[in-house]
Amino acid sequence: MTPEYHSRLRVCILTLAFILLQGCASSGPQLDLPPIVEKQRIRDLNHAILNLGDDIDASEAQRAASISIRYSHELARQYEITSSPIMHNLLVNLGLKERGLCIDWTLDLLTRLKQERFYSLDLHWAIANYETTFGLEHSTVVVSARGDSIQQGLVLDPWRNSGALFWAPTLEDSGYAWKPQAEIHAMKRELRETRENRRFIR
Repeated sequence: MTPEYHSRLRVCILTLAFILLQGCASSGPQLDLPPIVEKQRIRDLNHAILNLGDDIDASEAQRAASISIRYSHELARQYEITSSPIMHNLLVNLGLKERGLCIDWTLDLLTRLKQERFYSLDLHWAIANYETTFGLEHSTVVVSARGDSIQQGLVLDPWRNSGALFWAPTLEDSGYAWKPQAEIHAMKRELRETRENRRFIR
């Protein structure tokens, strides 16, 4: 493929992205929730976190819930989210936006929550769908009671609804087979080594 072809292809992709984004512009995230709605969402998430274990500190659950809801909205503002998650991903991949992929949401929310130094809660980086046909890998934060696994935790996913935090018990999050980040990275390393060994043998 010639440089001219690549240039034309990029223009076509950018044009298509612009058209699609114009159609999605009216369905951007609702970041300024009425205070009563925000408080109810924080209460609901607080209750879900407390249900993860009998030994969870009530003040920690409250802080985790409040930060997760409010900081997700703040991240949406920082990333300048104006469209659906998929469309924003396209903008980032085209270089038109700096951040806002699921990995960015996960890193930033996890970093903020870890600043609280919870002692009754564990925070995990989880990855799902690494082995799907099209490689639509997805990252998220999972919170659990201290010592519990990802599967016993609660998914905290700000990417899915463009900053309006989604949460659900890990095993009830249909369509996502969540695994620890370290486990997925180990799988990737093993796969790379296997491919390299096959090339060497040839």
